[in-house]
Amino acid sequence: MSNHSQQWLQRSRSAVWHPCTQMKRHERLPIIPIARGDGVWLEDFDGKRYIDSISSWWVNLFGHNQGRIKNAIKQQLDTLEHVILAGFTHRPVVELSEKLHALTGLGHAFYASDGASATEIALKMSFHYWRNCGQADKHRFVSLQHSYHGETAGALAVTDVPLFSATYAPLLQSNLRVASPDARLALPGETAADVALRTIADVEQLFQREAGQIAAIIIEPLVQGAAGMLMYDPIYLTRLRALCDQYQVHLIADEIAVGFGRTGTLFACEQAGIRPDFLCLSKGITGGYLPLSCVLTSDDIYNAFYDDDVGRGFLHSHSYTGNALACRAALEVLAIFEDEDILARNTEKAARFSHHLAGLQQAPDVRHFRQRGMIWAFDVDTARSDFSQVFYAAMLARGCLTRPIGSTVYFMPPYVLEESHMQQLAESTAAVLAELRQQAEPRGGNVETPLP
Repeated sequence: MSNHSQQWLQRSRSAVWHPCTQMKRHERLPIIPIARGDGVWLEDFDGKRYIDSISSWWVNLFGHNQGRIKNAIKQQLDTLEHVILAGFTHRPVVELSEKLHALTGLGHAFYASDGASATEIALKMSFHYWRNCGQADKHRFVSLQHSYHGETAGALAVTDVPLFSATYAPLLQSNLRVASPDARLALPGETAADVALRTIADVEQLFQREAGQIAAIIIEPLVQGAAGMLMYDPIYLTRLRALCDQYQVHLIADEIAVGFGRTGTLFACEQAGIRPDFLCLSKGITGGYLPLSCVLTSDDIYNAFYDDDVGRGFLHSHSYTGNALACRAALEVLAIFEDEDILARNTEKAARFSHHLAGLQQAPDVRHFRQRGMIWAFDVDTARSDFSQVFYAAMLARGCLTRPIGSTVYFMPPYVLEESHMQQLAESTAAVLAELRQQAEPRGGNVETPLP
């Protein structure tokens, strides 16, 4: 690493508290200072390039330095960068809200800046709805085992990843959990649909007992991301929608990670033919260019807040709600989907990348290879306590940015991935796994500890 890169590394360690990180680890695993991005590539200050196979935490859809999104933001800068959305409005936020309504059937978009805030908004709206309707006893929430919905207090209360939530347990509301429909749990002879139907019975039994106290159930449709890209059959969502209708429980779909084409359709819920009561969006909504999140809901829920009494209104707010620049970027993202037939192109790319990765399925330590849309994952059968760290470092050395979740390796690349990138990722992954199999396995530690 050059002196220039070392300087940025040291300055970052001295001044920046990096997210999801035990900072002490950077004593031995250097931070990578990035100078620029282009397409699937990130480039450091020494000119070394890395394929961004995780879309910079799942946000980048169409590559770095994308011309159309950049130009849209530049044009918006010439007219309006931001205005308070309380008592005012502007063209990009209106047009984006109309477009999202047309795509989802849900209206009256409420905006924030990040996914956890979208979760908070949906939870608060559901709770407040039932209160406005005279059913204040409906105040608890249900989530899946191994769920992840963000790290603010309300979002953590419906997150089942102890590494993130256990420390803050005294701050969190007590909620309810139901079994995950994770297809890896199939018994001999069972299909993914069988697992979904078996585990949905857990929801029905809970609703039968507790529906009078349950405001909503929140789910990550089709893929539980932070749990290790756990995937499940769409029939689970279809049955869940019916149960929510039957027992008067709101369905909150957290499509923060899986929306905007990640699962093969624009929104994952489409594959089950359902419409949630709340739809939470973020990450890819601006193509990875600016912070934005959104909650869409039904007219029935919106109308329960529409009243002369201010206290019945939804008074949640964020300073940058509906930021004009971010909304303009999001509009351009949706235009790219339409103009360039992205979903059809992704179907073809997914088949090609799956072909490149097919050999991994024969590796002796690879388990549960899985794919849905533009998401691939597999579990590595390893006793190494440091697997995620050593795999991450070895792939970086080969010019590939990955971020294993414990012993699960996954790819969620930008949609501009090409054949050469697919080949480099597949060959590098196979080579690193082969090297790790030959190395001595250290003792101690925790395989589930995430990367810095």
